[in-house]
Amino acid sequence: MATFLRQPERANERANAECGALEPPIVSELLAWYGQAARQLPWRAPAASPWAVLVSETMLQQTPVTRVLPAYEQWIARWPTPAALAAATPGDAVRAWDRLGYPRRALRLHAAATTIVARHGGQVPADYAQLLALPGIGDYTAAAVAAFAYRQRHVVLDTNVRRVLARAISGIAVPSAAPTAAERRLANDLLPDAGERAATFSVALMELGALVCRARAPQCDRCPIADRCAWRRAGYPPSALPARRTQGYEGTDRQARGAVLAVLRAQAGPARLSQLRAAWTDDVQLDRALDGLVADGLVEPLTRGRFRLPT
Repeated sequence: MATFLRQPERANERANAECGALEPPIVSELLAWYGQAARQLPWRAPAASPWAVLVSETMLQQTPVTRVLPAYEQWIARWPTPAALAAATPGDAVRAWDRLGYPRRALRLHAAATTIVARHGGQVPADYAQLLALPGIGDYTAAAVAAFAYRQRHVVLDTNVRRVLARAISGIAVPSAAPTAAERRLANDLLPDAGERAATFSVALMELGALVCRARAPQCDRCPIADRCAWRRAGYPPSALPARRTQGYEGTDRQARGAVLAVLRAQAGPARLSQLRAAWTDDVQLDRALDGLVADGLVEPLTRGRFRLPT
């Protein structure tokens, strides 16, 4: 049977069994499915540290598991603790982030590691409020680390969880753009009381959304709670929300920013403006990309038209 992070103690198992009698059937059904279907991912291993969980949760934001896996493994091998990353420069973190996307996440991880060393003795805090106070850590990440690393009872609402709850419980195809108070109440009402069971239930919801209840082409024939799904019983009504616009990548400022960072990552020292112009020929867009990268702290301007990663 697949496991999620740490094995519960026998006392917790007995408590979970007693709690299970009071829970909605969807909880036990989803937990049973997860026990058989869960992917074996390194940040779910019993030996995964709270730091490993924090790194994985940061990398997984808006990025699929297949892209995260190699970057995560290289990152943890190089910086297995917050202290190891804090001893590096922010530029080292940005360089190691490579093409994972949204590189400000690398800066946020570095800033969090520095604060963890300075304020928490190098140990990722277990307290939700202390996690939330770390640089660049929002409600989702603080709740996820408290739940998945420390097995505490917290509502963890990512895109997959919200989609599963919207369909299975509320009978709607797509949740709103941002979590609502009603969603949080619903998730909290479903969440088991015991921390171990609650944490596993949260990740089971995530796994169901990632593998079965997908945004496009949900595989309802594989769903362990299909018979309870309100959206399915209603005949799969389409979303009443306007379609979300997605921006392409080719020719955008994002691509220009990526081209600049690729040049800077490829060399140890600063790059000249002429090198950057060779990598991106639209001068107006390049200047705009550089201004944004400097403002975000991802690039440092130097004298004589040179640029480097942050130090």
